[in-house]
Amino acid sequence: MQLRPPSPAPRRTVPLAWVVVGLLLAAGLGIVLTAVLVAPAGSTPAGTSVTVTDDLGRTVQVPVNPARVVVLGPSIMDEVFRLGLRGHVVGIDCYATSLGGLSDDYSTDQIALWNLTSSMCVQVGPTFVPSMLVDLAPQLVLASTIVSIADVELITSQLHVPVVMLQPPTLSGILVDDLLLGEIFGATGPAKALNAQLASELYNATNASASATSFPSVLLTYSVDANGYWTFGPGTFGESLLEITGAVGLGASAPLSYPELTGAQVLSGDPAWIVYGVGYGLNESAYAAGPDWSSFSAVAHGNLSGIDANWITEPDPTMILYGVPALLSLFHPVTG
Repeated sequence: MQLRPPSPAPRRTVPLAWVVVGLLLAAGLGIVLTAVLVAPAGSTPAGTSVTVTDDLGRTVQVPVNPARVVVLGPSIMDEVFRLGLRGHVVGIDCYATSLGGLSDDYSTDQIALWNLTSSMCVQVGPTFVPSMLVDLAPQLVLASTIVSIADVELITSQLHVPVVMLQPPTLSGILVDDLLLGEIFGATGPAKALNAQLASELYNATNASASATSFPSVLLTYSVDANGYWTFGPGTFGESLLEITGAVGLGASAPLSYPELTGAQVLSGDPAWIVYGVGYGLNESAYAAGPDWSSFSAVAHGNLSGIDANWITEPDPTMILYGVPALLSLFHPVTG
């Protein structure tokens, strides 16, 4: 789970309307590619480079099909694995060993499935350790915004390693990033095949929510403390996730991208549903210890559900393949 409150807000926005446009063309996979490639990797000789524009609007020159890549963000690791590129990965993000290390950023299932080991760790929190990155001699770093802009500048200007930032703020951005990775690594075929799966899932969700007669208000929370419940505000992938499943997030009108709502604010919003992320030490008991929990009408009516935290905090293919159907079944169950 890569979100840690408070999370830095992603910079580029891809309106949900783009998802709908893309889905209407899903049969032909007509996805709008906003991440710009100056020269397609497939047409570029090995050992040369290609210029891309990443999710923060940065123009980056990267090597074509790099053999040694460090991935700083579980969401990116999910994409890389699904595209068959695991063999390129020599390093991944970890928290400080005393604070959980590898297991603080990756679940047990992810560690096993992706064959991750502590020897691959590059510490990104609570402080970044550049020497751990240098030791891995990467040709390219793929990073989410768990890496600060200051650290990105250090990696690029002092360590001379290109960094591509991949943190899609909406579900459509996930499809964009898949195609971008496919171009960088010469894996356009797998990228298009994966996006066909994702587009189909989103298309089904769009149809289901379009025919719904009600749009429930939802507190989608991924962390809790004594002050309140962390959720998603406007322009975030969490809000996009709720929109496409026919729900309205309690944080949709918040002034921050990742607000913490107090118990009083949740009581005032009176959500019909509460969906909370579990894993990484969080379970229903942890949320139940939050402010005013027992007073929420959703709790009284049993309209609450725990969901794998990775499905709601990591903007990646798994969010679409598992998170979208899970939320859709809660808010708009099929009857009859």
